[in-house]
Amino acid sequence: MGMTTAWCCSRSSDAVATTASPKILAHSPNPRFLDDGQLPIDNNWIEDKMRPVALGRKNWLFAGSLRAGQRAATVMSLIQSARLNDPHAYLKDVMTRLPTHKTSRIGELLPHHWHGAGI
Repeated sequence: MGMTTAWCCSRSSDAVATTASPKILAHSPNPRFLDDGQLPIDNNWIEDKMRPVALGRKNWLFAGSLRAGQRAATVMSLIQSARLNDPHAYLKDVMTRLPTHKTSRIGELLPHHWHGAGI
């Protein structure tokens, strides 16, 4: 434990019980930020990544039918996978090539294998 963390923990007993300081230190997801200024002070970045899933759960309950839900899941999976690359360029290229692409080489169009139209 670094010097700053140790000092804060020792001072937390001096703090008034109604202040948030001891609670913040006790429940901090990453108390090491006190010793290293490059570490994030919060985990907002991961919460932002999880928020669409949490909001979507409620919205995706009503897709209309089982087949509509399966189609929606396929499209959403494709769009989320496209985020590995430039989503617009990836989707445009894949949708253009898909009708004439050989089924045996469909793996080339997966986001982690995709290299653009110049293949």
